[in-house]
Amino acid sequence: MTQTYDLFINGRFLSESGQERFPAVNPYNREEWASIPQASERQVAEAIAAARHAFDAVWSKVNGTERARLMNRLADLLAADADRMGILESTDNGKVVRETRSQMLFASRQYRFFAGYADKLWGKVIPLDQRNVLDYAVREPLGVAVLITAWNSPMGLLSNKLAPALAAGNCVVIKPSEHASATTLEFAKFVEKAGFPPGVVNVVTGDARVGKALLTSGRIDRISFTGSPGVGREIAVNAGRALVPATLELGGKSPNIIFADADLPKAIIGALAGIFAATGQTCIAGSRLLVQRPVYDEVVETLVARARKIRMGNPTDPATEMGTAANEPQFRRILQSIEGAKGDGAELVTGGKAAQGPELSNGFFIEPTIFANVNNAMSIAQEEVFGPVLSILPFEEEEEAIAIGNDTKYGLASGIWTTNLNRAMRVSQAIRAGTVWVNTYRAVAPQAPFGGFKDSGFGRERGEAALDEFTSIKNVMIDFSDEERDPFAIKA
Repeated sequence: MTQTYDLFINGRFLSESGQERFPAVNPYNREEWASIPQASERQVAEAIAAARHAFDAVWSKVNGTERARLMNRLADLLAADADRMGILESTDNGKVVRETRSQMLFASRQYRFFAGYADKLWGKVIPLDQRNVLDYAVREPLGVAVLITAWNSPMGLLSNKLAPALAAGNCVVIKPSEHASATTLEFAKFVEKAGFPPGVVNVVTGDARVGKALLTSGRIDRISFTGSPGVGREIAVNAGRALVPATLELGGKSPNIIFADADLPKAIIGALAGIFAATGQTCIAGSRLLVQRPVYDEVVETLVARARKIRMGNPTDPATEMGTAANEPQFRRILQSIEGAKGDGAELVTGGKAAQGPELSNGFFIEPTIFANVNNAMSIAQEEVFGPVLSILPFEEEEEAIAIGNDTKYGLASGIWTTNLNRAMRVSQAIRAGTVWVNTYRAVAPQAPFGGFKDSGFGRERGEAALDEFTSIKNVMIDFSDEERDPFAIKA
C-alpha cells in the first residue's frame, strides 16, 4: 500500500486541490512505496510567510531554556522511533539499516548537543579606551533560514542544520531532496508532537522548482545547502543576487593515505569504511586511496579479497553490508564513471558492473569496484563518483603523498594512516581539507566542526562553529558621560 504524505506548513499537514505529486521508489525492488507532494510556488511562499510570522511574533521571544526543552523533547521522540525511521530511510534511499538507524541516534545526539547551547549564546563586554562608554556585543538569530538536504543522509544532514538553527532562535523552511523526502516529512510529526509553535519548522518537498522558489517567494535570512558543487554554484549565485548568506557543504574526492608504517589491518578496515560504507554515496568518501610502495601490493590484494566478500542485499536486513545506489539516475552515473575509467586505462581489479544475484536482480546494485595503479590525472581520480568505486594510487615518499592528496579541486576530508606521530602532525597540517582523520576514517561527533575548502564549499556545520552560521553579531555602545561633543567629527 502506498503511503501518502503532505506538506508541513504553519503547524499543519496540508495539500491543495489537484496537488501535483511524484512517487518515492524503493531502490531495492524499484517499486513505488510512497506519494510525495510537489509544492507549488504559492505553498512555498506560504511556508516562508509562516516562518517569518512565527519568528517575529513568537519564536524570537522564546527564551533559550524553552528552546532547549523543545529540542530535547524532539531528540527523545526521534531516538525512541529510531528503528522505524531507519527502516523508512533505508526503504527510501537504499542505505543499509545498520547505518540509517545509527544516523537517527546521531541526529538525536545533535539536537541534545545544541539544546545545551540554546541558553548559553553569551555575548561579551568589550573594553574600550573611552572610560565613559560601555560597549558590548550580543549574538542574535538571523530570522528565517532555508535548509536544503541531499538524498544520501536526509536525517543526519538535516540535524547538522536544524539543530544549530533552532538553538540560535531561527525559524526554518526545510526542503529535502526529491529522491528521499519521506523521513523528513515523518520527522515533521515529531516537531508537531514536541510542541513547537506553528511556523517554527516547515517542510516543503519537490524538485528544483521548489528550490528556486525558496529564493524568490519571500524574504529569507540564510540558506544552508548540502549537495553537488554544480547546484551549489547556482544557489550561491542566486543567494548573492538576493544578498542572502549561504552555507554550502558540497562534494569531495578525499585522499585516504596509507603509509608503510601504518597498522595495516586497521588501515584496511578504514579504507573499506571510507568507500564501501553507505555504498560510497557520501561526500566524505575516501575514494582516492594513496598507498606507499612497500605495502602497495599487500594492501591491494587484501582489499580486493575483502571487497569480494561484502554482503549485498535488502537494505532493511541488518545483516546486509552494502545496499543500492539511491536512485536510477545515480545508478546510471556510477556505471558511466566505471566505463570511463576503463577507457582511460585504469586497471580494474574487482567489480566494475551492476551486481547480479538472487536478491539483487531488481535493485540498483553495483559491485564493489576497485581500480589499481590509477594516475591522479585520470577522471576517476578527479571527479566525484558518489558510488562504491575506489581508486588506488601508489606513492613513494611523504612529499609525493601530500602533493597527490592536494591535487584536486575538492577539500572536504582526508585520512592518514601511520604510527609515526611526527608524520601524522606534518601531513595533517599540509593536507588542504576541512577534516583530517588520523588512524580512523568516517568518524563524526556533534562537537567537531565539519566543512570544506575549495569546491567542497564554505561555512561549517556541527560544533560551536555551526552557531556562527545562524547568528549575527550586534554591537551596542552606551555613552554615559555628560560631555558635549563636536557634532561635525566622528567620536573615536
